[in-house]
Amino acid sequence: MSTSVIKQLPKSTVEIEIKIPWVDISDTYEKIFIRVINEFEFEGFRKGKVPRKIVEEHVDRSKVYQEVIKEIVPKAYQEAVMLHKLAPVISPKVEVIKAKEKEEWQIKATVAQKPKIDLKNYKEKIRSFKKSKPHIWTPNQKTSENKEDKKPSLDELMKIIIEEADIEISDLLILEESNRLLASLVDQTQKLGLTVEQYLVAKGKTTDQIRAEYATEAAKNLKLEFALAEIADLENITVTQEDLDKILAKVEKPEEKERLKKDSYYLAHLLRQQKTLDFLYNL
Repeated sequence: MSTSVIKQLPKSTVEIEIKIPWVDISDTYEKIFIRVINEFEFEGFRKGKVPRKIVEEHVDRSKVYQEVIKEIVPKAYQEAVMLHKLAPVISPKVEVIKAKEKEEWQIKATVAQKPKIDLKNYKEKIRSFKKSKPHIWTPNQKTSENKEDKKPSLDELMKIIIEEADIEISDLLILEESNRLLASLVDQTQKLGLTVEQYLVAKGKTTDQIRAEYATEAAKNLKLEFALAEIADLENITVTQEDLDKILAKVEKPEEKERLKKDSYYLAHLLRQQKTLDFLYNL
């Protein structure tokens, strides 16, 4: 059975050191090697009937151990997560530190957890902003103020939340979101018939500049995401099946409706965010 210890890192990041005894490795290796023997083909023998000695002489052992890692590391990682009561929000960054035959293996997994969130006085900030927001008068308009004029725009609302909330996002999360934005950029440039390099030249930017910009955007996106989720939790803002049914009823195309049904979790997430924004607008 594997053993593990954890080390708390800044920004809600945890490092797990996992040690796996050789007996566990050898048992898993044997199980996978038997599968290899059953699939192995060699001249003069039927498939699966090649003697073990011949298989051992010709098989790439490193590839067998790669399969061992794929099977044993996720299991050891899950055991460590449960043991230390961790709550990762994305897949871990895994490094094999030591993996020698007949010796204990050592794995390091770095995980990002949900960040600590301090919303501070966000309600008061929004209310103060609404009070200080100037009323825009137009000709033929009655002198009484329209409440809608006092509502912040979506950009204004998000700016208030981002500036007021104190949230330290794990660098692992920011890196993952940055990579997602970069992947989206690659897709967009390909649709335009351009390479990323051509796009950067047209924009007068370097790869490092784009990465830095996306890292800033990623941090902002994640901070807002976590802040809105925290507000929804505190205010008990939920999405019911009835809410989902009302949205689906408005979708005319059957294929689009079916797609949304399959992505009902994501649809519920978007609806909850919208409900949270409505709550903030009405403060």
